[in-house]
Amino acid sequence: MYAFNLKAEQAFDPKKHMEKVLGTTGEGDVTIACWEPGQISPYHCHPDATEIYFCFEGGGTMRTPSETIAIEPGTFVVHPRGEMHEYVNGPERTLLFRVRYGGEMSGRTKEWPSTRTGSRARRISSTSGRTRSVSDASKAPGMCVCLLRRAPIASPGCQSP
Repeated sequence: MYAFNLKAEQAFDPKKHMEKVLGTTGEGDVTIACWEPGQISPYHCHPDATEIYFCFEGGGTMRTPSETIAIEPGTFVVHPRGEMHEYVNGPERTLLFRVRYGGEMSGRTKEWPSTRTGSRARRISSTSGRTRSVSDASKAPGMCVCLLRRAPIASPGCQSP
């Protein structure tokens, strides 16, 4: 069993977001990611690993080629292997818990700094009464907030070497 205190493990840097691998198990690892206001990740993917984020505190937006999701405390996001994504932190410090599993954990960066201009994230309610957030441009009914898909995604520029 593994147990971690995210508040005790947090570390922030005004120059770049901080990531710290807390432990590894099987084919994966667990990580804490700490973001100062306005910090942005590269637009990237992990061709051989699924990446799961849980927002502990703070928030921002997570972008993929098809959606922009509002991230807030309690939000859980899953990026399947190969899905291009980018995180943009909001106006306050953010603490994310991340789990990665699969093969090679390293990412492939498509562009840095990002030149993407995502549409504004908004919140809508699903037929089940649960609330989720999607971009104004999203036309994908049935897409869950975790961005979980049943089949691998072929994203240009995000293949294994």
